[in-house]
Amino acid sequence: MLSFLTARQAGLDDPLRLRRAESTRRVLNLELNHDRDVDRIHSNGVNTIDIEVIEGRYMLSGGADGVIVVYDLENNSGKPQYTCKAVCTVGRSSRYVHRFSVETVQWYPHDTGMFVSSSFDKTMKVWDTETLKPAEVFQFEGNVYCHHMSPIARKHSLIAVGTKDQKVQLCDLKSGSRIQVLQGHRGEVLSVRWSPRYEHILATASTDSRVLVWDVRRASGSLFSLDQHNGDKSKASSEAVNTAHNGRVNGLCFTVDGLYLLTTGTDDRMRLWNSANGKNTLVNYGKVSNESRKGLKITVSRSCSPEFVFVPCGSSVAVYTLHTGELVTMLRGHYNNVDCCQFHPDYQELYSGGKDCNILAWVPVVRPPDVEEEGTAAKGGSQATVNPAFEDAWSSDED
Repeated sequence: MLSFLTARQAGLDDPLRLRRAESTRRVLNLELNHDRDVDRIHSNGVNTIDIEVIEGRYMLSGGADGVIVVYDLENNSGKPQYTCKAVCTVGRSSRYVHRFSVETVQWYPHDTGMFVSSSFDKTMKVWDTETLKPAEVFQFEGNVYCHHMSPIARKHSLIAVGTKDQKVQLCDLKSGSRIQVLQGHRGEVLSVRWSPRYEHILATASTDSRVLVWDVRRASGSLFSLDQHNGDKSKASSEAVNTAHNGRVNGLCFTVDGLYLLTTGTDDRMRLWNSANGKNTLVNYGKVSNESRKGLKITVSRSCSPEFVFVPCGSSVAVYTLHTGELVTMLRGHYNNVDCCQFHPDYQELYSGGKDCNILAWVPVVRPPDVEEEGTAAKGGSQATVNPAFEDAWSSDED
């Protein structure tokens, strides 16, 4: 660490190098924080969580009980032990509450005054955070598995929605209506993700084992379909041609720069794709246990070198190195299956939610102070003393 500081001070290194080194060290030292609790509000499993990027302070959660909760993650107690309090709740007593399981919640990317939720009650609701009342309600013909708003869009205000129907719906926040349908899948759409690099590029995953990449400005169909065999038909059975996985594809996540796309499937595989041409990079992550029949929320790190991916895996969260596939560690703490996780890039922390109704905080271990062991002639034998450079040379030993 001192060498990084010296090199930055002398202008030999880019300041980003120090930031990446410290961010990486913190991610590699993630542990369950026993000093920080998150209010337990949900009476059933936690399906989805999202942390807003404006202040990095407020977190949304949606549960299988239909309840939506907003938490304040900031510690205002002045003590190391604290609880992230629920600021407000759309509970079972609210007339606006979702009737069935909430599958996805997401903050509006540019303002914390609004968030969007979707549910198995066949609705997607756009909420006013101040009043906790829906400003708009979109009705669908089947269960809503997922939705996503672009984090960078300036030329459109579209929400992509995946439902039990084979068609991907595009809803416009400005007009409050469904304006476009993307046809190409042959099964339920379990996950949708906008590219963080190009605002018109959308990826969708389905139970038909396929992942399609779209340019929503085109009316002719998808740009391409991800092929796990990269076009080599000799390696694929007739059923597996042009498929991303050999089972349902239920997880999608772009890297922060948008250059790569991660997918997870019920074939217990995770794959990394070049998002520009759709090529499988053939990174081997080994067996990634995945039995979820719904969408699986995975996340990636930010400003690390190398980058890491966090994947719910049974009752644990698996941490992999993104480009090598190495399993770094398993974060164990939940008592039941984990359904979602969210990385907090400001503090290199991770939050995870599971079927045990808990939201757990995984926080980097604090670096221990530098203490040198010196053999000193004392009554109790040798004792640890502070480095002489930091000793008090001015105070008197006398009272």
